[in-house]
Amino acid sequence: MVKRALLSVSDKTGIVEFARGLKQLDIEIISTGGTARILRDEGIETTDVSEVTGFPEMMGGRVKTLHPHIHGGLLCMRENPDHVEDAERLSIGLIDMVVVNLYPFEITISKDEVNLEEAIENIDIGGPTLLRAAAKNYSAVTVVSDPDDYGHILKELRSTGVTSIETREKLAVKAFRHTANYDSTIDTYLSSTLLGEEALRMNFTEGTKLRYGENWHQEAMFYRDTKVTGPSLANCRQLHGKELSYNNYIDADNALQTVKEIGNGNPAVVIVKHNNPCGLATGKTLEQALQAAWDGDPISAFGSIICTNTVFDLKAAEYLKGKFVEIILAPGFEHDALEYLKNKSKDLRLLELPQLNEPFDVDCTYKYVIGGMLKQSRNIGLYEKWDCVTDAAFPEEKRKLAEFCIAACKSTKSNAVNLAYEYDDGCYIMLAMGAGQPNRVDSIRKLSATKARENLKLIYEREQPDVDFEEYCNKIMSECVMASDAFFPFDDSIIHANEHNIKYIVSPGGSIRDAEVIATANRLGVSLVFTGMRHFLH
Repeated sequence: MVKRALLSVSDKTGIVEFARGLKQLDIEIISTGGTARILRDEGIETTDVSEVTGFPEMMGGRVKTLHPHIHGGLLCMRENPDHVEDAERLSIGLIDMVVVNLYPFEITISKDEVNLEEAIENIDIGGPTLLRAAAKNYSAVTVVSDPDDYGHILKELRSTGVTSIETREKLAVKAFRHTANYDSTIDTYLSSTLLGEEALRMNFTEGTKLRYGENWHQEAMFYRDTKVTGPSLANCRQLHGKELSYNNYIDADNALQTVKEIGNGNPAVVIVKHNNPCGLATGKTLEQALQAAWDGDPISAFGSIICTNTVFDLKAAEYLKGKFVEIILAPGFEHDALEYLKNKSKDLRLLELPQLNEPFDVDCTYKYVIGGMLKQSRNIGLYEKWDCVTDAAFPEEKRKLAEFCIAACKSTKSNAVNLAYEYDDGCYIMLAMGAGQPNRVDSIRKLSATKARENLKLIYEREQPDVDFEEYCNKIMSECVMASDAFFPFDDSIIHANEHNIKYIVSPGGSIRDAEVIATANRLGVSLVFTGMRHFLH
C-alpha cells in the first residue's frame, strides 16, 4: 500500500488535484517550499520536509531533501531485513511515492541574454537525486516525473491501493530518461559556456527492429525522436502490410520530403526508387497526378514507394491494378480505397500520416560517418534570387514550372539534372532526371534528355497524336524547363541541352566561366536563369 508520498515540483500543473486525490486515499503528503504552500492554500494537509529531516531548508533552498531521513525512506529495500532494521533503529519512515519535476534549466538557457549565474541557479540537485533514488528502488517506490501520469496513477491507487509493478517499471525508466536528458542539457550548455567546446548529445527511443538493413545480411533498427511532432516517418501509422526495412525508411523519407517541396495546392505524387524520385507530378485529381508521375518512368516505378499530399481515393487505388509497389504513404485513405489496396497485396505497406501537410518542425539534419557526426541546417528554400542572365527572357508564366523542376532536382542525388513539363494547365510532370553522376554532362546527355524521349515515346503511343514522333517530341522538349543542382563549369551542358531542343534552363550560377556559359546560351537562343542557391544531395 502507498502510505507516504513526497511532492516537490517545479511545474505545478495538476499537482493540487493529484494531491487531493492522494489525501482522499489517506496517503500522507510530505512536501517542500512552494509546493507545500500551494497545497496548504488549497486546504490540503501537508508535512514539511523539515519536520521529517529535523533540519530547516537552508542556503536559499539549495539544501532541503538531501538527508538520510528522506533517502533512507526511499532506498530501503522492504524485503531486506537489515535495511528494515536500520530504518526502524534510526526512526526512518518509509516513503512509497516521489512526485518530482525539475527546475526549468532548458527553458532558462533558451531566454535571450541569460547569464551564467542564472543558469547555474536553475541546475536542480535535490530533484534528480530524489528521482534516481526512487527509480532505483522501483520494486517498492512509485516515481512520478510527468504530470501527464497523475490520472492513471490515481486510477490504479483507487482500484487496488497500489501501483502495479508494470507501472512502476515504466515510470522508473521514464524518470532515469528524464534525468539523463536533464544532465545532457546541462553538459551541452556548460561545455560551450565554460570550455568553449561544442557537445552534441542526442536522444532517440522506442527502438524497433527492421526486417533487414541496407543489404539482407545486415541488421537494422529504427529509433524515434520523440521531440519531433510534425510530419515524419516516426509519426506514421501502418495500416497494412509487412514490416519495413532500412531502405524502406530511407526511400520513404525522400518521398515525404519531395512531395512536401512540390505541394502547390493541387494533388501531388512522387514515386521514389533507390532514394531518387523517378516519377513526380501534380494534377487536378489524385488519379491524374498518379498517372503522370507513373509516366515519368514506368520501368523504374516497379517496386517503388509512392507518396501523395492528399487522401488516397478509390480511383487512384484502381489505377495501380497490376502494378507492383512497395509502400503508399498518404495523409489518409478513403475506406473503399483502403479495402481495395489491402486486397491487392498482403505485403503492400500502407502508411497513414495525418500531419503530412503540416510544416516540418526540425531545423537540422545529421549524418554519421566513421568516427564522427556531421550536423547541418536543413536545406530550406528553392532559390535566393531569380536572375535571367541571357538575352532571351525567361517567361514569367514558366516560373511555377521552374520551381517544380528545382524542387525535383533538390530531391535527386547529385550530380542532378531534371526536366519538367506543364502537361495540363497548372499541372506539372517530371519527364526525366539524371541522378548520381560524377559529371553533369552525363546527367544531361546520357540520362535526362535521353530518358525524356523514351518516356515521351510511351505517352505518344498511348495518346496517338496526329503528328510524327519527332515533331511531337521536339515541341514538348522546347516547352520544358531543365534544372541543375549546381553551376555549369563549362558551356557543354548548354550545348547538349540545346541539342535536345531545351530552351529554358535554371542553375545556381557562380562558376568562374559564367560569362562563357552565358555567351553560349545567347548564341543558341537559350534562356538561362541563375538562382544563387545550390542543392547538392549526396
